[in-house]
Amino acid sequence: MEENYPVMEGAEPFYFEGNDTGVLVIHGFTGTTQSMRPLGESFHQAGFTVFGPRLAGHGTHPEDLEQTSWKQWCDSVEEGFHFLKETCTDIYVAGLSMGGTLTLHLAERFPEIKGIIVINAAIEIPELHPVTAANNRFMETEAPDIKKEGVYELTYERTPVQSFRELQKLMEDTQEKLLDIRVPARIFVSDVDHVVPPANSEDIYHTISVENKRIIPMHESYHVAVLDHDKEMIAIESIAFINGLPSKTV
Repeated sequence: MEENYPVMEGAEPFYFEGNDTGVLVIHGFTGTTQSMRPLGESFHQAGFTVFGPRLAGHGTHPEDLEQTSWKQWCDSVEEGFHFLKETCTDIYVAGLSMGGTLTLHLAERFPEIKGIIVINAAIEIPELHPVTAANNRFMETEAPDIKKEGVYELTYERTPVQSFRELQKLMEDTQEKLLDIRVPARIFVSDVDHVVPPANSEDIYHTISVENKRIIPMHESYHVAVLDHDKEMIAIESIAFINGLPSKTV
């Protein structure tokens, strides 16, 4: 898609060259690659090749997001998958929030993916229904849902109502695909999440059609867990999963 505004500093895609195991890391709705970079750096330190794409309409200006469809977000991550496939033999995908939703989309679309890591993924947010019915063009974006004090997340200050409608379509489409997902999965879920109800992760866990799956609770983080108290635990558990090792936590 054609965007009319420049990319914000810190919102650029990132790529770290490593071995022939590739990890695609996907940021969330109205967020940027800034939120996923620490996890991406941990994956790279473990030896993996890492790519963090910038989703269409994100990291520039809310007016660019307003012109973007959910299918273009899917295109962004599918392009990222194919990019890693050019040099990597095994591909894993990790995503936060809507990035987790897009991770599930990829798992259904490309069953050759070796494993998925979904973090507070969204498939149904009842609180969105009145928002998508609103006549407003934009809504003010609330402060990032992070328990740890003094943590910054680069996001839009306002969100197009039309984009909430596109998010709703993506979640509905993904719900319909869950039964067809047969890719090994690690599902991280915060005990307290003020954005995506934790029941989303339970539904994902119980619906996907794979035996190699585990749900991992996060006791010290809110929604943006990749920047919160549990970010190291997410990295440790995810790297163990990719390396075929047992869980590091009880």
